[in-house]
Amino acid sequence: MAQFGLAGYGLWGRHHARAISASGDSALAAIACASEATAAIARADYPEVPVVLGYEALLGMPGLSAIDIVTPNDLHASIALAALNAGLDVLLEKPMALTVDECDRIIAAERLSGRTVSILHQFRLSSQWGRIKTMIDSGEIGEPRYANISLYRFPYRPGSGNWRHQRDRVGSWILEEPVHFFDNVMWYFESLGDPLCVSSTGNSVRPASGMNENFSCVLRWHSGAYATITQTLSGFENHQIVEVTGTEGSVRAWWSGASDRTRHPTFELKCKRRSSDVAEILDIGPSGEVFELAETFKLISSAFEQRRPLVSAADARKRIVVCLAAEQALGSGKEHSLVF
Repeated sequence: MAQFGLAGYGLWGRHHARAISASGDSALAAIACASEATAAIARADYPEVPVVLGYEALLGMPGLSAIDIVTPNDLHASIALAALNAGLDVLLEKPMALTVDECDRIIAAERLSGRTVSILHQFRLSSQWGRIKTMIDSGEIGEPRYANISLYRFPYRPGSGNWRHQRDRVGSWILEEPVHFFDNVMWYFESLGDPLCVSSTGNSVRPASGMNENFSCVLRWHSGAYATITQTLSGFENHQIVEVTGTEGSVRAWWSGASDRTRHPTFELKCKRRSSDVAEILDIGPSGEVFELAETFKLISSAFEQRRPLVSAADARKRIVVCLAAEQALGSGKEHSLVF
């Protein structure tokens, strides 16, 4: 059973704490907070768990086997490197890092330490989005030719100290959420190899932010397959669509909720084979970030024991490459080749 030190106790960190505690396969052994205010909340929520200020205090605590990093994006690489150097396994929230160089340093430290890094692209464990991958791999819709992922949602929460609205801390809004969608389409199209190039467009309803609330891009593969990813942060609630078509059929899924973390969403997964005249609605279990997170902590302890990450650092690095190239394409207005 993995004994987790949790680094970060913001809104999403509290979901992590609950998921670890409820998993039965991992234990919440300690919590590190950035301020005394959040430490007081953590102590009230988990009076039996040691709570410290600063992630550094976690690293030397006896009995820990892993660290769960749920901090602002700019801290991901430094905490992951320190944890690996301290001999801990690492569960790292996306994005893996803000630069390819940081990704490479994490991969090198993982190799040197003999520990395991798993990146939290938890949509892969979804009963809904993960089911699409199963259908593609089993040949139910033939060779994939096109995918579309669309997210319509309310603006990002600012986060502690307004970090999500500071470029040097968040990296970019492409790294904040579209990184998940790049992971999805590259995972779905895994049999086709890595994508060839990316082009992007976007605009802002609040130019002072320096980032684009509205973002769209196209990824192309050597086979001629392509994927479109589009997101707006200028909407309301949280509404996501995933569509994939192949040579033998197609699949369409949608998910809607008051927020991305609701426990009461509405959703559907539908598939149509070329051999059938009608589309079929598939039965799936609970879908949504909070359910996927719970599934992560049911699996991660054994994954660490087997030195088998749920999502490898090498895979996650490729998603960072695509995010950064999409950001460059957005600035230049030109298609950018992808070099992994």
